Amino acid sequence: MINNLAAKQEVSELQDILYEKNEGAATITINRPKSLNAFRGRTIRELIWAFRDAWDDNRIGVVILTGAGERAFCVGGDQKEKGDEGGYDDNGGLGGGIGLEIENLHQIIRNIPKPVIASVNGYAIGGGHVLHVVCDLTIAADTAKFGQSGPKVGSYDAGFGSAYLARIVGEKKAREIWYLCEQYTAHECKEMGLVNKVVPASELRQATQEWAEKILQKSPTALRMLKASFNADSANIQGISQLAMGSLAMFYNTPESNEGKEAFLEKRPVDFNKFRV
Repeated sequence: MINNLAAKQEVSELQDILYEKNEGAATITINRPKSLNAFRGRTIRELIWAFRDAWDDNRIGVVILTGAGERAFCVGGDQKEKGDEGGYDDNGGLGGGIGLEIENLHQIIRNIPKPVIASVNGYAIGGGHVLHVVCDLTIAADTAKFGQSGPKVGSYDAGFGSAYLARIVGEKKAREIWYLCEQYTAHECKEMGLVNKVVPASELRQATQEWAEKILQKSPTALRMLKASFNADSANIQGISQLAMGSLAMFYNTPESNEGKEAFLEKRPVDFNKFRV
């Protein structure tokens, strides 16, 4: 995880996110709308910094995570940022693993002792879908779309993105979401318990702010203890997530995973059949 002192030195250099605080609420916005708010290594590091800053600021009682523009909340890892060996490492090989500190980001969203609201304004796909899953609450625009894409592009999240998802929507539905990689409307996700509230797109910001204000009226200690209690039952997934990210780093170096990336970039049908022989 980003060292807090180093992180504070980087605050003036934010490129991929917007970060603001207003009357007890911190709003973190993924700001790569031209890429549908897909993330790269820098994006994840900046998100971790912002969540850590909100954690350390006692004036902040709730965090809102959203995406810039009207089209997307986040569509996961930016395939154009993947290197020749499959990973997203943009730090001269110093990052290790897949080049994204995704596991650290998931952990800080879960462990920050303040409720986190995902305000989903558009597509929440792949790794972006996982981000909203690990948030405490999700409010979605009625135009939002949700779904997984990992197996379509030679990737997966076998940690919180699948195991915790199954606790929310049930085993059968979670397997459907991952195996078929289809997209679901905000109303469909509300029916399966994956979204708390659906509002017209024009009212999303206001609705999110209203929930933030309601949370800010509650006891911060009570909320902190409740969040810890809710997290306790699924805390074992952290170990699974560590194994999953380790295996993903190895998988990204294989021709099978590379086929998914190349097909996406070349805008052609993917062909995984040759890996079944």
